[in-house]
Amino acid sequence: MAALGWLTPRRRSATARSVLAGEAAAEAARKSSLDAERPDGTEAEAGGAPDAPAEEPEFPVVGDDRAAAFFDLDNTVMQGAAIFHFGRGLYKRKFFERRELTRFAWQQAWFRLAGVEDPEHMQDARDSALSIVKGHRVSELMSIGEEIYDEYMADRIWPGTRALAQAHLDAGQKVWLVTAAPVETATIIARRLGLTGALGTVAESVDGVYTGRLVGEPLHGPAKAEAVRALAAAEGLDLARCAAYSDSHNDIPMLSLVGHPYAINPDSKLRKHARARDWRLRDYRTGRKAAKVGIPAAAGVGALAGGTAAAVALHRRRR
Repeated sequence: MAALGWLTPRRRSATARSVLAGEAAAEAARKSSLDAERPDGTEAEAGGAPDAPAEEPEFPVVGDDRAAAFFDLDNTVMQGAAIFHFGRGLYKRKFFERRELTRFAWQQAWFRLAGVEDPEHMQDARDSALSIVKGHRVSELMSIGEEIYDEYMADRIWPGTRALAQAHLDAGQKVWLVTAAPVETATIIARRLGLTGALGTVAESVDGVYTGRLVGEPLHGPAKAEAVRALAAAEGLDLARCAAYSDSHNDIPMLSLVGHPYAINPDSKLRKHARARDWRLRDYRTGRKAAKVGIPAAAGVGALAGGTAAAVALHRRRR
């Protein structure tokens, strides 16, 4: 995939593979967004934000077309890891054996809970995921992905975060998912939620068939910031007027890039970082509000908080 040359000066260093991954994700996101202009006129799924009194009417700014919002996916928009749910669906369809599912689940759990970015471990996790789709057609995986969304993901969307995204949409702004999950999976989720599109990890394909290789590296950490930077440049956005939302300290590069960073369901490191910098926080896992209030009104009240016992247990283990 050709380099795009969109990047503006960076606040922190990134590897060449991070830059490549970010540019590839931005290009794929813009293409999928243009391809999904809803020619059939269908509407997004129901479940937008309920009416609520405005706490902060100046943000998001209605009609500001140089502003956009960027949402991390796993445990920010959706409970759990999208790639694991996708893996469950592929296992159900006999794409691989049970021992591979167990190994895949362990890799995802280790990466999520330990927060350790060991290069060898990440390489192993990446290779195992790519080996699953190698030789399959992109169109096949997209079709299956629609089914898997209904089976494993639709009921795991956080209503509170969904409402935040809807607030930006209602203000006339574009809303993008930004995730290490495959861009095809992320695009399905974004479309089903009525969002603009998605930035995700780009797997190489030739003539519509996956080769088992990535373009750059997984869209994680600094690569996410590069993707947002590239997309903002291509779309003519002012990052100082944009917002970003995430639960993970790994996304601090992306959050630091925008003028309105939000910590949603934050891990302990991000919570500490956000409080030190007076970023806004909101936790939908237990219903409790963080010390800093002022999340856009569409976040709603108690009815939007919620969370399951499993999510609470996971949160306690990670603190």
